[in-house]
Amino acid sequence: MRALALLALVAACTPATSTSINATPTPTNSTPIPTSDVDPLVGKPAPDFTATAQDGSAVHLAALRGKPVILYFYPKDETPGCTKEACSFRDAWDALGKTGAVLVGVSADTLDSHKAFASHWKLPFELVSDPDGAIGRSFGVPFEGVHRRQTIVIGPDGVVRKVYRKVDVAVHAQQILGDLSAAP
Repeated sequence: MRALALLALVAACTPATSTSINATPTPTNSTPIPTSDVDPLVGKPAPDFTATAQDGSAVHLAALRGKPVILYFYPKDETPGCTKEACSFRDAWDALGKTGAVLVGVSADTLDSHKAFASHWKLPFELVSDPDGAIGRSFGVPFEGVHRRQTIVIGPDGVVRKVYRKVDVAVHAQQILGDLSAAP
């Protein structure tokens, strides 16, 4: 069983030698959402936080004003789904960078775990530790020892623009690119 999980992980993502995307993004979720389906967090200022990233730098949300911010919450480093999601963001890094967005991954894992995960998969973005789930809970992300996989899109003005309470790791990076391309 462990061998099958390892094979699935290896098939899901291999370390990158290039971080560019050749295909034009085709977001599957770029249609405006009817008001009744909008998450209550949308349109409100994002809760501020400061956390330490895997490289030792401080990530202070308020200091990122002026840039779109993508906060993606995930359960655990080095697991198949989380690795696939992180690698899809890595593979979309060039296109994401062109939007000026800052990408921050958040999980309850330790900084040492984040450092190893980022190094292993050559992740060019910040991973911060939220061991007690306080950051996640401030964004409405359920926490039971691990975060539920969810993403928050924050505009350059610090206001929440979109919330993904359900994430399909196979298409999520492209959805985020679509959101950033459609942003005013």
